[in-house]
Amino acid sequence: MPVVRITIRNGKSPEYKKALLDGVHDALVRSFKIPEQDRFQTLLELGRDQFEAPSAKSDNITIIEVTVFKGRSGEAKKKLYASIVSNLAKHPSIAGDDILIVLHEQPLENWGIRGGKPANEVNLGFKVDV
Repeated sequence: MPVVRITIRNGKSPEYKKALLDGVHDALVRSFKIPEQDRFQTLLELGRDQFEAPSAKSDNITIIEVTVFKGRSGEAKKKLYASIVSNLAKHPSIAGDDILIVLHEQPLENWGIRGGKPANEVNLGFKVDV
C-alpha cells in the first residue's frame, strides 16, 4: 500500500502526467510485488518560483516520494529505483539525472487502514518482505 507523491514543474500535458503516474506504479508492482489495484498517488505541480532545483537540472525535474511499509530488501529497493528511471526514460522521456526518488519506510503499526486498524493487525494480502 505505497503512498506516492510526485512533484513536477507545471506546464506538462495530461499524457505526460499519466505516463509519469503509470511508470511509477508499474515499477512498484514489479519491484515490490504490490497488487495492481493498490494505487494511492498524488501529483503536485509547482511553478519555477515554488520549485527550486540545481541549475544543471532541466524543466523535467521530478521528485518522487514513496512511503511504504517497512520490510523491503535492499535488492527490491534497487530494483524499484532502476525500474522507475527506466520506465520514465521510455515515457514520458525524463532523463535519469532529472529524477530524485526518496523512500520513506514506516513500521506497519504506523499505518491506520481498513476502518482504522493498525496494518500489523490486518491480513494485507501480499508480502512485504520481498
